[in-house]
This record gives sequence, structure tokens and C-alpha cells, in this order.
Amino acid sequence: MKKRAIRFLLLACLLASPAAAQRAPLPPGQGKDIVEAGCATCHSLSYIPMNSRFMTQDVWKAEVTKMRTAFGAPIDDDAADAIIAYLVANFGAPPK
Repeated sequence: MKKRAIRFLLLACLLASPAAAQRAPLPPGQGKDIVEAGCATCHSLSYIPMNSRFMTQDVWKAEVTKMRTAFGAPIDDDAADAIIAYLVANFGAPPK
């Protein structure tokens, strides 16, 4: 029930956010809705493909952690894991 309430809150913030007008289309996949709700609350989704060329799994994880801890993104642990998995699957660079 808590997850559902968090998702509803994130969706409500997304719809009220000016960043919603700047949403870039993202490829379909598991977790896309969580990425859209969690990331577009604060910034345009076009940052994702723009910055993804060198983003390995470790870098995506660090980026999501930074958004949560330094910038206060309202993303719980489960959502963060889903976001990281989606970003790595769709925009992850191979590890060096």
C-alpha cells in the first residue's frame, strides 16, 4: 500500500511539474513509468539520453544516489532500484 501511495504522489508531482512539458520519449521497458515519475519531477527527461554515453551501472547508481541524497529526490529504495535497472538496460554503457 505504501508503494502505491508513493507512486501516486510521484505521478501527481509529475503532472504538476513544469518539467512535464519537457518530457523526452523514453524507450518502453520495465520501470519506465517509475523513471518518468521520479526523474521528471525535478528535471527534463532529455537529460537521460544526453548524459548516457558513458554511464555504466556504477555511474547510474551513483547518479540516482546523488539525486536522492544531495537533491532530495522523493525516491524510495525500491523505486531507486527500478530506476537504476531501467537506466542501465536502456542507456547503460558497457563496463570498461
